[in-house]
Amino acid sequence: MSAFLELVKKRYSVRAYQQDRPVEESLLLKILETASMAPSACNNQPWVYIVIRKEDSRKKLSTVYERPWFYSAPVVIALCCDASQSWQRKDGKNYGDVDIAITMDHLTLAATEAGLGTCWVANFNLEEARRVLALPDNVEPIVFTPLGYPAGAPLQKKRKKLEEIVHWETYNGKYSD
Repeated sequence: MSAFLELVKKRYSVRAYQQDRPVEESLLLKILETASMAPSACNNQPWVYIVIRKEDSRKKLSTVYERPWFYSAPVVIALCCDASQSWQRKDGKNYGDVDIAITMDHLTLAATEAGLGTCWVANFNLEEARRVLALPDNVEPIVFTPLGYPAGAPLQKKRKKLEEIVHWETYNGKYSD
C-alpha cells in the first residue's frame, strides 16, 4: 500500500489535545507552507489563514464555537476566502469554497504526517467569527481547525464501501471489465 494512502487512513478528527505541548513554530510554518501549495481554480489562491496561538485570543473563539476542545488546543487556524480573489465560473458559481476545502485538506494531511491532530469545524457562528477575527467584508471564514498533539488514541474510521459511492459511466452504472 502506498505511503500516501497510509497517511490518509491515519488522519482522523481530533477533539482532545495535549495542553502542555505547544506546536513548534517551525512545524507550524511547514504545515502552512504545505497548505499553501494546494491547487485552486485558475491558481487564484484566494485563501487567508488566520493563526490563533495566544491563549487569550483562543479563548475569544469560545463565542465562535462553544466546545472547549476547540479553543483550548494550542493553535486554532481559521481558513478564510477572499472573495475578491476567488474564481467564478460563467454561470456565477464561485469556487472559493472549493479552493478552501482543498487547502484545508492539504493542511490536515501535513499535520497528520507531522504527528499533529486537526478537526474540521464548519458549524460556527459566522458573524461572531467575522467580529473576533476582525475580517474585512470581502473575507469570509469558511472552516476552522484546532491544531495540536492528540491527547488520545484515534477512533475506528467508518467509511462506505466503494460499491456504494462509485458509479461507472453513468449514475447507476456498474463496474465491468
